[in-house]
Amino acid sequence: MHRILSFLYVLFLAGCQSLGDVGKAPEFTETRGSLEYSSMMSPGFPAQLTPTQRRDAASLWSAERQSLLGDRRALRRGDILTVVIEIDEKAEISNTTSRKRTGKTSMGIPSFFGLPQRANEKLPIGANMADAVETNSATSHSGNGSVRRNEKLTLRVAATVVDVLQNGVFAIEGSQEVRVNFEIRELLVSGYVRPEDISRQNQITYDKIASARISYGGRGQITQVLQPAYGQQINDIILPF
Repeated sequence: MHRILSFLYVLFLAGCQSLGDVGKAPEFTETRGSLEYSSMMSPGFPAQLTPTQRRDAASLWSAERQSLLGDRRALRRGDILTVVIEIDEKAEISNTTSRKRTGKTSMGIPSFFGLPQRANEKLPIGANMADAVETNSATSHSGNGSVRRNEKLTLRVAATVVDVLQNGVFAIEGSQEVRVNFEIRELLVSGYVRPEDISRQNQITYDKIASARISYGGRGQITQVLQPAYGQQINDIILPF
C-alpha cells in the first residue's frame, strides 16, 4: 500500500509540474556553467611563439591568425567551428523466402520366419503385418519482408572545441535552441574531429565526425500534445495485452 501511495504521489507531482507550465513559453537552457562555456573561459595556455613567428608578427604576410592570410580554423580548446549536417539517406531492403518439403514412409513385414503369420492371427480383423506402417507428411513455408526508409535533414550549428586529446583530436560539443511561440526546437551535436578535416572556412561536415551524436527535437506545447498521456503510457507498460 505504501508503494502505491508513493507511486501516485510521484504522478501527482509530475502532473503539477505540467500544470505549472500552462500559458508559459518553455525556458531556454542556461549556457553559463555548461562545458562549452567552461572551455571558452579557460582555453588553455597560449602557444609559445618561435623566433621566426616573432619576427613575422608585424608583417602583412604573417601566418598569424589575426593577419590577412592567417589560418582562422579552430585550433585549441575554446575555439568555435561550424558543423554542417546534410543527411539525405535512402535504404530499401526486400527479402523473400520459400520452402516446401514432402515425405512418405511405408513399412511392412510380409514374412519373417513365419512370425508375421502368427501375429496376424492375434490382430484385429483387417489388420496384418504386410502393411504395418505407412506415413505421409508435407510442410511448406513462405515469408516476405521489406524495409523502406527515407531521411533528409539539413542543419548548421556552431560547436565549441571542449577538449584537445593527447593524439591531437578535438572533442567538440554544440547546441542551438530556437523558440517559436510556445515551442523550442533544440539541436545538439557532439563528437571527435581531426584538425586536418576542418576546411579553410572553419567548417566540418557531419560525416567526418567520429562518434557523432546528433539530436534534433523540441519541447513545448506541440511536443506535449504529441506525447501520450501519463495514464496511457503506464497502461502500455503494465498491461500484457
